Order: sequence, then C-alpha cells, then structure tokens
Amino acid sequence: MGSAGYHSDERARPAGHEKPAPLDLSHHFSAVTKRRVASQIKQAYKFFQIPGILNIAGGLPHVDFFPFDTLEAQAAKPERWTPSPNHPAESAVPSASSDPAAATHITVPKTLDESDPLKKVDLATALQYGLAEGYPPLLSWVRQFTRDHLHPDTPYRDGPEVVLTCGSTDGFAKTLSLFVDEWTEGVNDIRQRPGLLCETFVYTNVLGQAVPLGMHIAPVKADAFGMAVEGPGGLEDVLANWDPAKGKRPHLMYTVTLGHNPTGIVLSVERKKEIYAVCSRYDVIIVEDEPYWYLQFPSAATEEAKSRGKPAPPVPQQDPHTPTHSSGSPFLDSLTPSFLALDTDGRVVRLDTFSKTVAPGCRLGWITAQPAIAERFQRISEATTQQPSGFVQGLIAELVLGPHAQQSAQQRAARSTFARLLTPAQQAAFSGWDVTGWIRWLAGLRGTYERRMARMCRVLDAHAVLITTTTTPSQENWTAIATTPLYTFAWPRGGMFVWLSLNLAAHALFGAPGLRLPALTGPVLSTALMVFLTRKPFRVLVATGSMFSADDAVRRDEGWRYYRLCFAAEAEEHVAAAAERFAQGVHAFWAVRDAGVVEELLEEVAGLGGVEGLGAGVGVGEDVVRLGGVMGC
Repeated sequence: MGSAGYHSDERARPAGHEKPAPLDLSHHFSAVTKRRVASQIKQAYKFFQIPGILNIAGGLPHVDFFPFDTLEAQAAKPERWTPSPNHPAESAVPSASSDPAAATHITVPKTLDESDPLKKVDLATALQYGLAEGYPPLLSWVRQFTRDHLHPDTPYRDGPEVVLTCGSTDGFAKTLSLFVDEWTEGVNDIRQRPGLLCETFVYTNVLGQAVPLGMHIAPVKADAFGMAVEGPGGLEDVLANWDPAKGKRPHLMYTVTLGHNPTGIVLSVERKKEIYAVCSRYDVIIVEDEPYWYLQFPSAATEEAKSRGKPAPPVPQQDPHTPTHSSGSPFLDSLTPSFLALDTDGRVVRLDTFSKTVAPGCRLGWITAQPAIAERFQRISEATTQQPSGFVQGLIAELVLGPHAQQSAQQRAARSTFARLLTPAQQAAFSGWDVTGWIRWLAGLRGTYERRMARMCRVLDAHAVLITTTTTPSQENWTAIATTPLYTFAWPRGGMFVWLSLNLAAHALFGAPGLRLPALTGPVLSTALMVFLTRKPFRVLVATGSMFSADDAVRRDEGWRYYRLCFAAEAEEHVAAAAERFAQGVHAFWAVRDAGVVEELLEEVAGLGGVEGLGAGVGVGEDVVRLGGVMGC
C-alpha cells in the first residue's frame, strides 16, 4: 500500500469524553477560496436591525415599491400521505387527520405591524437583500432540524453549521469552487490536475460540472452493497496505487449513499465506516449528496423475497442504526445515518435539497459542514448567488414553520421568541421550532414512494423471464420448454429508481452482422431497445446506463447493460402500467430477428449523435448522454 502522507490520528485527542475539534482542512481550499474575504456590505447588515434606525446607507428599494402585496398558496397538510412501517414487522400508521387530503392556506403578508411578533416572515424582509447564508427564520429552522434531528450524533466539537443554497446543483458547484483549482491541458502541469472520486455510475450533472474544470474522473468499483473498499478497483486500491501521470491523487469524493442515483443502494453503516477510514487515511473530503435520504424502504428485502417465491430474509437481532442520541422521531431514528454521524475529522460536506421533498423548481437546499468550511461557503455565496430566491424562502418558511391559522401553542411561542432576537447569530442559534409536521410529511412521502416501488417491482418480476416452447415432431411428441432471463434487478433499498441489468447477450441478434454496421453489439442493441420502447404500443421512456457512466471506459464496457426506471415521475395510476409496457416492449424486442429493423431504430438517435458512423462503427454519443439532463435527477 502506498504512503498516504497523512493520518487523522496524528493529532492529539482530548482526554475523557469531550468531542474533538474538527481538523483544519484549509490546505484543501482552492487559491480563489483562500483569497475570499467577507463582504463589507453584508457586514453592515447587522446595523439594519437597530430599532428606529433610518437606513440611507444601503442600495435597497423600499418595500412600497414591491409589486406583490402577499404570497399565498393552498398547501398540503403533513398528514396527506400514509407512512409505511419503520420496520418490516410493524404495522402501518393510520392518519390522525379526519381529512388528510384537504389543503391548508398559507400567506406571506407584505408587512406586519411593528408590534406583531410574526413580522419576521413577511415580504418586506423575504424579498429584500439579505444575508448570504439565508433568510433568518428559515435558516434557523433548517439549522435546528439539521443539528438536533437529522444529525444529532455529529462527533466533533460544537457540531456543524448550515448555509442555504439554490439547490444541490448549486451546492456542488460551490463545493468545487471551494476545493478545486481549475486545470487546463497544455497550460498547467499534469501533476497539479485535480481528481474526483465517484462510483462507476454517477448522476450525470456532476460530471458536467467537474469535467470542464479539468478534473480527472476516478471511478471506484461498486458491488451489490455500494462503493467497494477492498479488491481491484476498490477505494483503497485506487488511492494506494494512484498513477501520477493522471494528475494529483484525488482529495475529493462525490457520493450518494442513501438511495443511490441510479442504483438504488443504501450504503450500510459498516461500509460507511470502512470508506470513512480510507478517506481519513488519505485525507479525502467526502461530498455526500443526499436528495433521497428519507426514502429508505425497510420492506424491500422482505417484499422482494415474497415476490420471487423465496424465503423471507432473517430479521436482524438488533437494530444497527440506533443513534447514540435520539432525533426525537422514531421515523428518523430508523433511517441509516449520514457520513456526518462518523465525521470525527470534519471532512464531510453534505448537500441537501427541497427538490424531492417540496418541488424541484423551488431551487432551494442547504450545505452542512464543519464551521470553518461553512464560513468559506458563505463567502462564496456573497460573491455569487447571494441568498436564494426570497419568494421561495418566504413560502417554504411559512410552510415548515406552520401557517398562521393552524399554529400550535409551541409554534406561536417560537415565532414570538424568534421575532425578538436582534442579531443574525442569535437567530441562527435559535432552536425552539416545532419540526414534527415536517417529519410527518417526510414519513408520508416515504410510505407513498415505497408502495410505488413495490408495485413497479412486482410487475417487473412477473415478466423478467422469456418462456419459449418447442414441440419435437416424433411419436412421443415432446414439448421442450426453455426459459431465458431478459433482465435482472434488485428491489431498490431507497431512492426513486430501479436499476435493471439487461441480458442482451441472450438476444438472437447479439453480435450478428448488420446490413450497414459491422456487428450488432451490446451498445447498439441497448440504444435500439430504448428507441423501440418509445414506439406504439409501448410508449415508455427509460434512461440508459450510458447516461450515468463515470467515464468512457465505463460507458463502453458496462453502461449499455443497464436501464434506470423511475417510479416517482408518473401519476399514481400509471406506475404499474408503465412497468407493464416496459416489460411487454422488452419481450417484443426479443422477437426481432431483422438487423435492418435495429438499424432503422438507430436512425432516430443518429441525428442526435447517438450512433456515430453507421456502417463504420457504433458508439453512444454525447448527445444521447445529455438526454439525462432533461430527465431530471
């Protein structure tokens, strides 16, 4: 094993049970990050809070000129969706609401009287220039939810801080800005080229952000349980045997561990410990992107076995996920925790988003990191996006804090106390918010997605095998029955996707010569099948594994073997129908015996660059890969 040149256990640990301070990781900051200083204008905002002050310093339009008098919406109650059990042996929790489908009205007024304790959530503040870390009421709510409920076990002193973002894509862009110096071939020394560790299959927009910076993408092999640590191509092997001809050994890793996109894997605590130990030894920053963290499906293993006529898996003797400090919610406590629960060094940067819990178009999320790194994110936000949209922050704040008319006594008291806090530091540290409604909303979403996942997977299971019969013309009149697996998959343990492996090698045309192509290879058949499925009567669109391949080698060798199917995007009544159409389309494609039909299907993507040089070799082109961008996450 190569020398890592860094060991987290070299620092002195405090005696007793005191948590250690997070490591100083500023040696990883980019040159631009090191040069950033606090905005002088933003520093002056603290004076705006002085009661009775007349502000003629800032270039802020007066609220009277805002063309909106209120923001109003009909919003779902937290009880709209029925949760699923937190453990397989438990029963579903019925809704406590008499009318869970009914909506509640939320209003963000333009301004409120000075004496009204609820004045902090109004358009006069939400739509005005504000602090880069976020709108104070929403920021304090997110901070409390993150520190006290989502990550109550963070093991370094004083815990993490949060900064609001314009969604996880913005969060990752700022992460690259913070840690990565741009590299250009022919201009910069190859020894300075930055690298990014990731799984062999990865969310395609991450590559779209990292590659233009000159980063070398370093895929790490994965097994059925997630990113591999040991063995050829595992994390230890990639880092210990790093080839300097590729650039610097990577100090940044991107991963989705809880409902991985696209594979649906939930990384176990034990595997996380192994990965974290390697990252600590080689001084690697872990960027943990978790849009699906709450979508963990405890019934998946049991229902998968039942669907396939296999014995139920054994129930664990003890829950391996019990936190040292409870979040206060049985639902949250039942979930596999974040890398932050193991982060003794302070090397984890976590990206969260409201895109999957509220709506993608709200473009709102947050970053969680040790305080020194969070402070650098604030400096980046001050010079780039500033705070997220005030419209969005105002509505989301009203949603999660509780609409005025339906507030509990605790919510009213919390708003009253918060409104009397004068400084941003006091507001950020406030921890009196009621988060039970938000947690109930998340639990209901998990239950709904878990039931959708099961419906799709049962249909796919029912059609996974092609059965053919052949009658032998003889006196005995034998009938031979053959079964051919068309695809295989594991029921996802989390997320929004089924990751399906196609058995294209069993297709009659696999490797056969084409009319214009030298051979009908796996990539050719995979692309043709994707187009075939969009035609009548099937009319279903899937995402190919090529869209998520970390590099050209993965795309060429493995990507074409996989399809990603999303059970979240369609209306409830279409989930099973979409799976049925897909399965019927795969069966129909297996009956194709004419190479000309396959080549005609390829013509539809040839114009997109999807098949290069018909008759002179085939490759899945960049434009087909970019289809992933219009399919969302």
